[in-house]
Amino acid sequence: MAWDMIGHQWAINLLSQQLANRKVRHAYLFTGPDAVGKRTLALRFAQALNCEAPPAPGETCGECRACRMIPTMKYPDLHVVEVGKLDSKLEIKSDLHIVKGKYRDGTQDINRVSSKVKVKQIRLLQRKLALAPYEGRWRVALLLRFWEASSNAANALLKTLEEPAPQVVLLLTARSAESLFPTIVSRCEVIPLRALARAELEAGLVARGISDDRANLLSGLAAGRPGWALQLAKDPEQLERRAALLEDLFSLLGKNRGERFNYAAMFKPSKRKSLHKVRERAVETLETWLSLWRDVMIIVFGARASGQNPDRRSDMERLASDIDPVQVVNAVQATRRTLQAIHQYSNVQLAMETLMLDLPRLSNR
Repeated sequence: MAWDMIGHQWAINLLSQQLANRKVRHAYLFTGPDAVGKRTLALRFAQALNCEAPPAPGETCGECRACRMIPTMKYPDLHVVEVGKLDSKLEIKSDLHIVKGKYRDGTQDINRVSSKVKVKQIRLLQRKLALAPYEGRWRVALLLRFWEASSNAANALLKTLEEPAPQVVLLLTARSAESLFPTIVSRCEVIPLRALARAELEAGLVARGISDDRANLLSGLAAGRPGWALQLAKDPEQLERRAALLEDLFSLLGKNRGERFNYAAMFKPSKRKSLHKVRERAVETLETWLSLWRDVMIIVFGARASGQNPDRRSDMERLASDIDPVQVVNAVQATRRTLQAIHQYSNVQLAMETLMLDLPRLSNR
């Protein structure tokens, strides 16, 4: 059975060939943008490693216990380490460390919560990896979003990478190799995944039963990221949220500073809105806005490139006619800076307020 993925065939071929030739490395690092397929590819590889009845070397049957359980991340020999999603097999009680700090009203300062993979998680993982596989051929450790690991956790993992136990494979995911310690990267085989060509993604969506028109729209919105395209296909509410976020941006361009700051205040954590949820909302907002600003820049400069928002073409053309090209470039850069700051755990509300100052203001809106 094929690995049931959209794109990244070169990586599938590489990993399946290594497995067929019995040259599996002890550690792999899958890098690339969010939702490009890093976790999916890692899980498919874990399936191939432990498939009980592969139709051919390096393939999966899709029916055995390992093939069915690994995608759910509940297989006994698969150990998942990730912030906010605890592996019950590792008996981890908490992955949040509260740093002392309060608001003036006495409530906890949620912006000062450190949410990282901790050294305790790595040490508990090491105990499990020291044991022989429970039922599969390999024990597999899946360390997701490992750029979120603390320095102590990353250093603790080095010992496992330097002296791997037999029948153990470690699979790490990160946005880039540069986001991890060089000592960790040097001990892994790096599998760099890039955004797919729009035509390839669109064809993959059609092959999964999505209509041609919808696949064309989703492939543009997803910017080459299969995971994001499939999420949009499964959850129509995400398309509604996208439309609302674009309307927010159009509206903000005509607002004054006070009104813009009121909008930024919505990104303040509270008892009802955790920092994690606020950060997720901010990232979704900024990625949506950035896709639109890039499309406007394509229109302004007459570039030969396909945009991500074909359904908002008329709105973008009106915006392109109302704004100076330099302002468009500045808006792209400011939005990208803000997104990067939030990824680096800056204060979300403060980052959004700074962006409000950098966005152009159109008095005719």
